[in-house]
Amino acid sequence: MMKTAECVSPGHPDKMCDRISDAVLDAYLAQDPLSRVAVESVGSHGQIFVTGEVTSNAKDIDICAIVDTIVDGEYSTRVHVVEQSREIAQGVDADGAGDQGIMTGYATRETDTYMPKEYELARGLCQKAYAKYPYDGKTQVTLGEDGSIFSVVASFQNAPHDDLLALVQEEIPGAKEYHINPAGDWSQGGFDADAGLTGRKIIVDNYGPEIPVGGGAFSGKDPSKVDRSGAYMARRIAVDTLEANPNAQTVFVKLAYAIGYPEALMAVAVVDGVSQEVEGYDLTPKGIRSFLQLDQPVYGKTAEWGHFGRGFSWR
Repeated sequence: MMKTAECVSPGHPDKMCDRISDAVLDAYLAQDPLSRVAVESVGSHGQIFVTGEVTSNAKDIDICAIVDTIVDGEYSTRVHVVEQSREIAQGVDADGAGDQGIMTGYATRETDTYMPKEYELARGLCQKAYAKYPYDGKTQVTLGEDGSIFSVVASFQNAPHDDLLALVQEEIPGAKEYHINPAGDWSQGGFDADAGLTGRKIIVDNYGPEIPVGGGAFSGKDPSKVDRSGAYMARRIAVDTLEANPNAQTVFVKLAYAIGYPEALMAVAVVDGVSQEVEGYDLTPKGIRSFLQLDQPVYGKTAEWGHFGRGFSWR
């Protein structure tokens, strides 16, 4: 089966919105580790809007100033943030999950990071291109049925075709096809060319399209929101399980929660196609937060290059 994955640069409009939301989260957690934050951002053609819910003891958080650290140029920024719903808070106050949902985690021996090969190739290429062209950009890698490189796509703002092609071929040689700036060289990118929205790159944030995800976005959410912390815990369990079973090749973990209820409703690890119950972990939101040290302001970095395979506590 052919496999494809893509990656987008931190200058992509959706990623800039993720970065804004997570920078706001970090600012609140830096002052109050128990802050409740659910912040969404949208940007488009000179306008940025930050909205959501925050309940925190943090003081004097200047969200407009935070936005200015993420975006370049002149933007009109509007902020509309209110306190968390009391009806949601009453369940979270009792250490229950901040929402219902299904979370997944994955680990494979295909790469040193336990991430899918096609994903790591796309991410590595995107990082290499972004280092030279720190703007809006995308990469995509397709593997053939035998694991060989079938095609590579790279489209980067302010990157001349021939220069970008040379960089791509140096990073990923031997592909059957290269598609470099396939719509032509381009200089208008980011919010000047397209709208961005927090949470719109869920597959890029996870493992690529070959691996199922629960559906919940991550950025802008504090760890009481299990669609983030539960997904991080599922990845950690997948990695731990793979390392504890030297002959295993893949591990896929599934967790499920109900809002206001602390215990996981489902906790299953599928090891090379065989299901087993997850045991030995505290899967309550409070337990996950403590085990993975999720009260720390570490989230801005997660929004740049994906949330897994990068050496975080959930790995």
